[in-house]
Amino acid sequence: MGKVAKGKLCDVAGCGRAAVRSLSREVVARSGLKVGGQGRVYLCKEHYKLVKKRLKKDSLLKKWRYMAAGT
Repeated sequence: MGKVAKGKLCDVAGCGRAAVRSLSREVVARSGLKVGGQGRVYLCKEHYKLVKKRLKKDSLLKKWRYMAAGT
């Protein structure tokens, strides 16, 4: 049984909702959210959705750069 199932709260500053996912600290830092501590970051549904949305654009740009360099 993991920490999320045990009722861990969201690690984003000012949020007290229940966490649904955990990501590495580096991934969350790239999205621009303010989190403290070290190791894994536990996120509620709304913050996870925000991180996913922000990182989707980054991965798409990286993909385009890779494709352009290959031709």
